[in-house]
Amino acid sequence: MSRPALGYFLAAVANTPQWVNALMALRNKTVQLVGLKNLGGLGGFDHAKPASAYVPGDRVGIFKLMSNTEQEALLGESDKHLEVVLSVFKHPPAANGTLTISITTVVHVHNLLGRVYMLPVTPLHKLVAPAVMNRILVEPAAL
Repeated sequence: MSRPALGYFLAAVANTPQWVNALMALRNKTVQLVGLKNLGGLGGFDHAKPASAYVPGDRVGIFKLMSNTEQEALLGESDKHLEVVLSVFKHPPAANGTLTISITTVVHVHNLLGRVYMLPVTPLHKLVAPAVMNRILVEPAAL
């Protein structure tokens, strides 16, 4: 059963590994000391709400939904320090039926605090993003 792009993202973040949740909790406590937002957790959304019911402006865990089509969901968050946009793109199925989902993150840093924030986040993101997105394969959900 094929889902919209957002459905794959929801399936992944609904099954976020505990170590990622622990890192997010540590992040939220630490960054509040310097005036950044507490974003909550990746899986902090209504798990009963279907992907098709989300509209631009809705919160989806730590992100705000910017655009939601069958093929691509754009999610993001911004403040005075940086802007993050995440694309979840569902490619057309291959001839053998294999489905590929691409996740792309773009970060625009606005100032020194944003650059300092990104120093530990960048290498951690390279561990966290695949660990979360691989959960699509481990725990497929009917979203």
